[in-house]
Amino acid sequence: MDKKNILTYEGLKKLEDELDELKVVKRKEVSQKIKEAREQGDLSENAEYDAAKDEQRDIEARIEEIEKILKNAEVVVEEEVDTDTISIGCKIKILDCEFDEELEYKIVGSTEANSLKGKISNESPVGRALIGKKVGDIITVETEMGELSYKVLEIQRSNAE
Repeated sequence: MDKKNILTYEGLKKLEDELDELKVVKRKEVSQKIKEAREQGDLSENAEYDAAKDEQRDIEARIEEIEKILKNAEVVVEEEVDTDTISIGCKIKILDCEFDEELEYKIVGSTEANSLKGKISNESPVGRALIGKKVGDIITVETEMGELSYKVLEIQRSNAE
């Protein structure tokens, strides 16, 4: 059985939009490029044709990947997220105890994780350590950079502004 892909509603919508864009827009664009390249004649030395075929292969692979993710998607209903403890769908504020710096993250499933956008996976070392914790709890996480300590300052639903 395939692993469940836990998504927030925002993550689900983003994937559905990307899938729609790939199927409706990108497929047409690439088939037009292939058609134009074919019209140029000899395909054996036609770089445009090869590039278009590569792009087509990438698009079809991404469509397949998204469809597989969506097929096994489990959407977190953010309105029902319990804000007493940290879980997927929470926006949290934590204090980096070493640098005395407040950090804000959204806990998401691994499919949506993007640390540069403040979205950490429930499967990452820090995410895994935070799941189930309450405001005031201090966690210690072993990472590649050594041991890090964080104090949970605030838990709220990620869709709350």
